[in-house]
Amino acid sequence: MKVSLLVLLAAVGWPSFGCAQAGKALSIVELAAYNKPDREKVLYEGAKREGKLMWYTSLTGGPNTDAPKVFEAKYPGVAMEVYRGDSDALISRITQEAQAKRYIVDTIETTFPILKVLQELKLLAPYFSPHLQHYPDDVKENAGKGLVHWATDRESYIDLAYNTNVVQGSAVPKSYKDLLKPDLKGKIGFATTDTGARVIAAMLTSKGPEFVQKLKAQQISLHSVSGRAILDMVISGELGVSPTVFLSHSRVSISKGAPIKWMPMDLVPTNAGGVAIPANAPHPHGALLFGDFLLSPEGQKFLSKYGLDSAVNKPDFKRFYAEAGMTAEKYEKENEKWEKLLREIGKK
Repeated sequence: MKVSLLVLLAAVGWPSFGCAQAGKALSIVELAAYNKPDREKVLYEGAKREGKLMWYTSLTGGPNTDAPKVFEAKYPGVAMEVYRGDSDALISRITQEAQAKRYIVDTIETTFPILKVLQELKLLAPYFSPHLQHYPDDVKENAGKGLVHWATDRESYIDLAYNTNVVQGSAVPKSYKDLLKPDLKGKIGFATTDTGARVIAAMLTSKGPEFVQKLKAQQISLHSVSGRAILDMVISGELGVSPTVFLSHSRVSISKGAPIKWMPMDLVPTNAGGVAIPANAPHPHGALLFGDFLLSPEGQKFLSKYGLDSAVNKPDFKRFYAEAGMTAEKYEKENEKWEKLLREIGKK
């Protein structure tokens, strides 16, 4: 995602949409902020009149295909379409549509860096949801007056997994500093995707740059593969240890008898996704209704079936959000630094 390609995009204004509520037509601003007890009824009646909604998401592995089925069963008469794309595809599609004033997307569910860009371009509508009260403040992008630009609907935790046959006893790392143990030399591997960059960011935050430089002596191998693939390398014994493994993947493999354990280190990099509403959503009732669903206990239970964790939960480790407090441009620059460091610590 290259923010520099997007900064020239002009801000998009707020359109108005009708809402039959006591004879009053609500603008999208009013509808997004609507917080009366009949909110679900108002949104559902409006969504049935609209007839459909379009969801853009970076989710994969099941939720992206199954969510429409669950939502349509809960709210008959509202057809749902999905476009699934990676970070670059989503940001390109949304901004190009906005630039052309061709508004298609209703609800967005994707990672924070993308949402931050959309917020800075004023393409998001601040909204209320009755479920926001259950979420901690640090997983909501506050827009003031009880509204949010987005709220976290799912989290995935990245940290260390080790093969219990290859790494044993005192060699088992329990913190980042333990990765420097002589017994682990030549046994550590990193994924070189965004996953690996986030881990480097966590290490810099918790241990500092000198520690990261010391990792060079450990003959770390770098692998241009997914988090799932890096875990498979640990399971097979090709790698003894990797700090770039998702907890959700580990749970599945452990349940099938894989010889691995997943360990939280000093900080646990968290890959989170949030729910946002476009300022020009063509079907605003359906957009908000589906947003409420994803944030509801029912929606959270649905997402958990695919190994995704809820931000409502309180894990027994410290979550780390690499992009917290940064502008989109700042995050991109920092991410480039993390990726450079990752390449430097790996053996050639």
